[in-house]
This record gives sequence, C-alpha cells and structure tokens, in this order.
Amino acid sequence: MWKKILVPLDGSDLAELALPYAEELATAFKSELILLYVGESSEEQYLNMHRLYLEKMAVQTKKAVERVSPVVISGKPSEAIVKYTEKNDIRLIVMASHGHSSIIPWAKGGIASKVIEGVGVPLLLIKETKRRKTKEKHLISRILLPLDGSEAGEAAITRVKELKSRLEAEVILLEVVSEGRHLHTVGGLDYILYPETELETFKAEARTYLEKVYKRLYRGKGELSVEIKTGEVAKEILNFAKQKSVSLIAISSHGHSGMTKWVFGSTAQKIISDSPIPVLVVRAPAGAA
Repeated sequence: MWKKILVPLDGSDLAELALPYAEELATAFKSELILLYVGESSEEQYLNMHRLYLEKMAVQTKKAVERVSPVVISGKPSEAIVKYTEKNDIRLIVMASHGHSSIIPWAKGGIASKVIEGVGVPLLLIKETKRRKTKEKHLISRILLPLDGSEAGEAAITRVKELKSRLEAEVILLEVVSEGRHLHTVGGLDYILYPETELETFKAEARTYLEKVYKRLYRGKGELSVEIKTGEVAKEILNFAKQKSVSLIAISSHGHSGMTKWVFGSTAQKIISDSPIPVLVVRAPAGAA
C-alpha cells in the first residue's frame, strides 16, 4: 500500500519525532523510507552539512528499516516537498509539526498545512512534543476513525483497514451527532436544538451506518468497536480520543483540508491543528460527496 514513505527532516529534534512512526510503518508495509532535507537558497553553502546529517540519520534508521534513502534538495520547504512527492511516486508522508500546523524551525508559515493542501497522498502528522512511551507492541495501537456518513468522509477507511491488519491495532468507529443546527433568524444566526425525538432518530441512523462500516472492517486482526456521541463535532472527537488513550486519529479530507458534511472543513482543520495525538489525513477522491 505504501511502497515509498517520505519523512521531511530539518535537523531539529521535533522533526525527528516522525521517525519512529515512519520506521514502524515502513517495517509493517515493507516500504522504502526516504529522508528528505529541503535547503532554502540561503543555505546553499550548508548543503554538504545537511547531507552528512541525513546520512547519519539513515544509518540509524537502517537498524529498523531495510531500505532507507537520504535526499537533499533546494527550494522552499512546502513547495519542494509537494513537488518531490508528485515526481517520485511517494505514497505516504510522515512529518512532525508543532502547535497550529507550523514546522519548527522551518519558518513560521505553517509548512505542514501547506503540504496537506498541496499533496494528494495520505499524510501522517505527528503533533507530540516528546518521544511517546508505550507499553503496547506498536506506537499505533488504537485508531479512532471519525465518520460523518458521507462518501468523502469514508476515504480513510481502506487505509485504516490495512493498519488494523498489519499492526493488529484496535479501531474505534465514531460518529458525532450535532445536537442542533444554525438557523438564520430576524435577530441573526441562532443555534436551534433538535427535539429529543429527532435527535434520537439521528443517533439511530448514525449507529446503523457505523454498523455497515463495521462489517467492512471486522475481518482480520485487531479489535473493532462502534461509538455514538452528541455535541460539537471537533470537540467531541478530541475529547473522546483523549479519554480512550487513542494513538492515532484518521480523518478524510476533501479539497483544501475540508470535510463535506462537517461545516466546510472547520472540523477537519480543528482536529489537525488542535490534536496532540498523531493525525492521519487521507484525501477524498475527486467528486466524492
């Protein structure tokens, strides 16, 4: 599934937090791991130093992964990462970010968010501030898959199914049902709560939908469960992930980090920017609704 995995590095400890995850996935999927350093034009004189750094990281990584290739190129980080991905048949990008989708010390312009918008391949975003310790066999051991009932929202299902099987991971299917809707009134934009009977109907429909998805995923290794919550979607997803000690949130994106039914992308963007837990972002196929 992921023949080539790209890990952008910038020489910082933060960026290197992506390596254990990339190593785990490369081992599970027998992938080639490409370590990429992008030097801006002002760094031309330091390119040899960057090559030595990547070669050192490659030697360390080869202890866990058979095929590792260090690559140094010049350009603006986000643009160069996107172009390299397109030209070299990269199937997955694993990169670390800090705070609201900005890479440190790669400028302050939100490198990760620009890469997410620019590439069509899945991107695993590592949001931690220190190396994660776990008693589990794998770093990715419990995956939360939020769904909204849309075709576009299902883009991550195939990837999660593979992770479940290869890593023997537990998968939790979650749908958050909004308790009301925004309505334009004479006084402006109001939030109107659904009647209890209508809310219960929505919850029942959500459970029926998730049970259908469950049947698509239940075969193979790894546990599987279904959960329904009500409330503000992004907030409930993040709270649930924390409560269940989830190690990965997998979401489907549509176009510019948007999710069709989830308020023009605001939910996906909040999860990407606010989650302290690694997030796998999978682009929905063009035309998916």
